[in-house]
This record gives sequence, structure tokens and C-alpha cells, in this order.
Amino acid sequence: MSSRGWGEVAVAVAAVLLLLVVPTTVEGQTANRPEIVSLNFEGNASFPDRSLRNAIITRQTDCRSFILTPFCWVGSDFALDRSFLNPRSFRDDYARVQLFYYVRGYRQARVDTIMDRSEENRVRVTYRIDEGRPIRITELEVAGVEDEAARAGLDASLPIGVGDPLDLNRLDFTRDTITRRMRNRGYAHTDVLRNIDIDLERLEAQVEYDVYTGPRAHFGEIRIEGNEEVSERVIRRMIPFEEGQTYNRELIFDAQRALYNLEIFRHASVEEDLEHVPDSIVPLQVTVNEGNTHRVRTGAGWNSAECFTAETRWSSRNFQGGARRLVLRSALSNVGAHQLEDSICSGAGTGVYGDLNWSLSADFRQPFIFSPRNSLSASLFAERQSLQDVFVRQAVGVNLTLTRQIGRGTPLSVFYRPQLARLEAAEVFFCTTFLVCDPDEIDILQDFNLLSPVGVAFSRDRTNRAFSPTGGYTVLADLEHASRFTGSNFDYERLVVETTRFFSITDDIVLAARIRGGRLWAGSFRGLGVDQDDTERRIAHPQKRFFAGGANSVRGYAQNQLGPQVVSVDLDDLIFPVGDRPDPICAPSQVANLSCDPDPLEEDRFFSRPAGGANLLEGSAELRFPVWQPHLRGAAFVDFGQVWDNSANNSLSDVVVAPGVGLRYSTPIGPVRIDVAYRPRRTEQVPVITSGLRAFDPDRDRPEDRIVDPDGQAMDWVRQDDRLLLLDPRLTLADEPGFSLRRLQLHFSIGQAF
Repeated sequence: MSSRGWGEVAVAVAAVLLLLVVPTTVEGQTANRPEIVSLNFEGNASFPDRSLRNAIITRQTDCRSFILTPFCWVGSDFALDRSFLNPRSFRDDYARVQLFYYVRGYRQARVDTIMDRSEENRVRVTYRIDEGRPIRITELEVAGVEDEAARAGLDASLPIGVGDPLDLNRLDFTRDTITRRMRNRGYAHTDVLRNIDIDLERLEAQVEYDVYTGPRAHFGEIRIEGNEEVSERVIRRMIPFEEGQTYNRELIFDAQRALYNLEIFRHASVEEDLEHVPDSIVPLQVTVNEGNTHRVRTGAGWNSAECFTAETRWSSRNFQGGARRLVLRSALSNVGAHQLEDSICSGAGTGVYGDLNWSLSADFRQPFIFSPRNSLSASLFAERQSLQDVFVRQAVGVNLTLTRQIGRGTPLSVFYRPQLARLEAAEVFFCTTFLVCDPDEIDILQDFNLLSPVGVAFSRDRTNRAFSPTGGYTVLADLEHASRFTGSNFDYERLVVETTRFFSITDDIVLAARIRGGRLWAGSFRGLGVDQDDTERRIAHPQKRFFAGGANSVRGYAQNQLGPQVVSVDLDDLIFPVGDRPDPICAPSQVANLSCDPDPLEEDRFFSRPAGGANLLEGSAELRFPVWQPHLRGAAFVDFGQVWDNSANNSLSDVVVAPGVGLRYSTPIGPVRIDVAYRPRRTEQVPVITSGLRAFDPDRDRPEDRIVDPDGQAMDWVRQDDRLLLLDPRLTLADEPGFSLRRLQLHFSIGQAF
């Protein structure tokens, strides 16, 4: 292209950029309707700006999203959410601020407004507030309850108390709390009146709640309507109370939740008749609307760890009556992994690790075991699964779980999970991690063995949403034990604890945090005849080791790539010249006696594998914010973590920190997520595995068995491809200093990271 042509292109690009970044006249902006460029509050010591902004209608022009901030700085119209002064709303907002303080007990508060019109068609608004002193509660009494049992603890931990400002909202919340407590103690017709005596001169108030209890009530007749396939007997047994039992409002909510948990009802309601005569009896009406008894679902997807996946499931939600549930499921993963291993499926593994994975299962759930709070789950499964570059597992087994709901969103489970499992491609793992390098012993470990843990699991979910929560927390604890008494060939104890917390910073910005820890105590594997007191040969099944890194872990690393590593190297690269080197790295005798130092080899000659560990610590802090409402959101996060193999060597200085950013697109099945994170520079020493060799023995070897060098000369050494050698010198792996694009890690998945 000529210089003139390039000049025209440059002018066009400049024109487009000017349109984006140079402010223009805003539609609707006039002298009588100026743009509000700032909205501030002064003097509000007791309440933050955020609370006052939520109390009024007037808004200031803001940036549409955090990530559009550079465009907002230069005034790009597409990046700004503009607001204009509405005189009527502004006058009403003055009264709203006054009312805000009045309701919260600050009845001396005075509000003034300042409008700065120094810029044409633009205004700066300031609310100047003199809060004054609040009216404080000096006495608070709950009266009218004569029953000592009902009164016990009635006024404990109320939302408002002596010394607090006279907040009308909190007073109403306190009245509702007293009402709820009395109705849960059998008084269905409880009504609470609030009396307030205010001394304006002393700014003091006395508050009395007068409780009308009415008669102590009992549950009356329970009528059921709307059921067709599900029998009335099944519905009645899910209701945690009987006719004649003392009334308790909370039990009514528990009954409704229990019916929804059967997953066969589209709608379930439990309504009480408080107009019944006599009023000491409260009849109930249970109305249900059944959904489809049988359902078939299929789905497919893609993620960076499993390549393309597919799943089909058939479910019966009233199997053999009794609202029992049966689910038959089949799934495939690593579909197309070999064909796409160099592009979008690089995280699925190569070779045998990239072969097709599959699973078949039948899951059964009995919702009622002596109580609607108890349920029994049983599943049969057969599967082939791979953990990239660590092992391939084929297994058949049974999972038995007894669960009791000890509170809302708080199940406690006891389980037994026996399985018969066989491993493949785990030779390097056993040799480096547990120093089991003998091929006969490795064959025993990889053969079909029983892994049969028993355990207990506890979880609590207090989040406000199933997808992308904005508040609340979760807690999880899982403890397993396996030994000869549980029918297991592997002995171990394993503990995992995790908690998450969600904070709403503004209406659209959420701070999410997570921390997870784990510990594995490995025991003996009796198939090798190991003594129970032999601490040198503690062997854990690879499936129970801890691995970190991936889309739901420390995102600066690929799947399972954080923590202890082991590398393997081809024997030929050690004993023959490589590349431009005139001499080999090591002599065969150095490999045989394990003294060969592989450090001079180029890094691309080694194949790295994760080894996992016995101790885990990882966590995340993630700021989630809108990018383009309502579907596109962004995230800025910092992940940290480490996996250790020996508790004696655990050090917090080993914990790595990986910052990153991401985008989330909302869909009906959860957010589609893309994350990019940057891992820190690594410097570590890792064990090296290579194939075995031994000196040529003319009494047992044929001459043609000898190793032949590239020049065609026979060497007095013989390969032992079935034996692994763990070299004594470790390999030093170190990244180049400074920033490197090679340390960026991309993840694609569905659902939030936690």
C-alpha cells in the first residue's frame, strides 16, 4: 500500500477513536435538566454514603462497569450511565433523607442541599447533614406472657435493646421476632402491640411489647389435595408432625420444604386455618401439584480439562411408589482429545490419559427412613476415568449414604463406599512417591484392589442463591477411614475442610472468598506384606492424594499441575549424545548406580507429571462485578495454594499466589466462565525417572540384546524396560526471570469457581 493509502487509513482510525473518546453533546441535557456529575454527602457519621444513596431516587452519572473505567475517564458516552436532574424528584429526595434519619431515631437531624452549577448544563449536588443526637432506648419490656415455659428466653438476643437508637424498622423486626417465637411455642393466634413513651427533652424512650397469646393450640385435621401418582400415605409421612401435636409454625415450613425435596412436586403448599372454631385447633390444608414422573435429559459440552463431554440420564421420581427416585446415567468425556490435543483440548492429557473416559451408574434414593429428616441413597457404578499424567482408573463399586437433615440446608451423612479398582499408567507415580520401583510390586499395586472407606460428611449452606450467591456462607467437612475392618486393601484416614463466604459490596458488586484444607494419613498396603509399623512403606491410593491447579482451584496452573512433580526422561537422551552435544550426558554405569545428573539436558527432553501430596491448602478471593448488564459479568481474583507431601516440610513460604481476571456469561444452567491467570516464577527440584538398564551378562543375555549406540556400536549394557530407575540427583526446574506470556493460564468452564 502507498504512503497515501496508509495516511487515509490513519485518518479514518483517528476519526473513529475521536468519536469514542471525545465527549459530545448529550441528548436530553439542557440548562433546566443538567447532568448530575457528582452526588455527595457530608456530615453523615452514623450511616455510610451507600445507605443514603439507596434511600433516594437522584443519581449521579456513573461508569457502566469497572473495566470500562479508562473510557469513562475520557468521557466516552457508551461507557457512561448518565443521570440528569429532575427537580421534582430532587425535592422529594430532600424529604426522603429527612425521613431516613427520623425512622432511625435521629429526630433532630437537619438536611441542607448545595447545588454547584459552575459548569454549563452540569451540576454537582451535595447533601449537608447535621445528624444531631438520636433518641435512645432506656427501658425495653416484654409483657403479657404468663406461661413460664413460653416466656423462657423470649426476650433474649432481640434485634434491638437498651442503649440502641429508637430505630422504627428494628422495632418492627423485634415485634415480628417475638410473634414468631410465641407461634413456635404453640400460640398460633399471638398478636404483639408496641407502646413507645418518648421524652424529647432528654432524648430517651421506654418501649413495651404487650403480647396477646390467645389459647395454646394444637394441630387439627390435615387434608391433602392434588396428589395423583403419589399416595396420601407418602405425603403424610413427610409431614414432621401429627394431628393433636402442639402447634409450631416452624414445623409447617419444614413440612413444605420436605415435600419440595421429593422433587416430584411442581408446587407444594401447607396452609393453616386460623379462623377455625374452636381457635385452640388449627386444621391444615396440604395442596400439591405433581410434575412428570419420568424424565429424560441429554447434554453435551466442552471444557479445557475434559475436552468434549456428553451425558444422558433417565429418572423416575416415583419409582415403585413412595416418591423413591431412580436415576440411570451414562457419560463420556475426553471425546476428541487425541485429535485436538494440540489446541483446545490440551488439558485433557495425551496418550493413554487422553483415551475416552466413560461412566455408567444407577442411583436410588429412599426419602423416608423412620423420619422425614432421614434419607438413604444407594448407587452402583462402573467407570473408566483418568487423572491427567498421573493414572488411569477402572472401577466398579457401590456407594451407600444415610443422611439426616439436622437443620435447614444442613445435612449430616454417614457413608460406606466400597469399590474394586484397577490402575494403569501409574508406574512412575508409585516409584517416585512411595519408592516402589520393582515391576512385580507395581503390578500388585496396579491390579484390582479393594478401596473401601467409611466416613462422615457435614455441610451447611446459608447462601442466598443457588447460582452466583451474593451473600451468606457454606461450610463443608468430610472425614474418611479405610482399613482391613472396612474391607480395604489400602489403609488411610483423610480429612477435607472447606468454607466459602460472600459479601455484597454494592447492589452489583460481590466479594467472594474461599479457603480449603486437607490432610491424608497413609497406612500400609497389605498386598505387599508390609508391616503395620513400617513407616517407610506407607502407601496411599493415588485417587486419595491431593492435587491442586485448574479451573476450580489455583487458576494460575493447569489441571492438577500445582504441587509435587516428577519428570521422566528417555534413557537414550541420557546415554547418547543429544542435539549438538558431542558427548552423552551420562555414562551407562552412572545411570545404573543412579548417580546420573540430568540437569544439562534441555527442558523439552523431560515429561513432567503431577505426583500429588498428603497436605493441601488453597483459597481464593474474587471480586465479581457487572460488565454489560444483564448477562455479562467480570471478575478479578487472587488464588493461592500449595500441596505438600511431607507435613514436616510444610511451610507457608511455599504457598504460591496467582492473580487473574475473567468473564462470566449468564445462562439458565449457570454462568459460562473464561478465566486467565498468571502463575509466579517457579524454582524447584524434582525427582527424575528413567528406564532401567544393567550390565551385559553373557550367561543370561544374548549378544543381540545389547544396547546399540547411534554409530551402530554394541555396548555392554542391556535395557530393562519393565524396570524404573529413580535418579539420585534431582532436576532443577526454573522459569526465566521477569514477565513471560508462557506463564499465563487459560481456563474455560461452566459455573462459578466456588
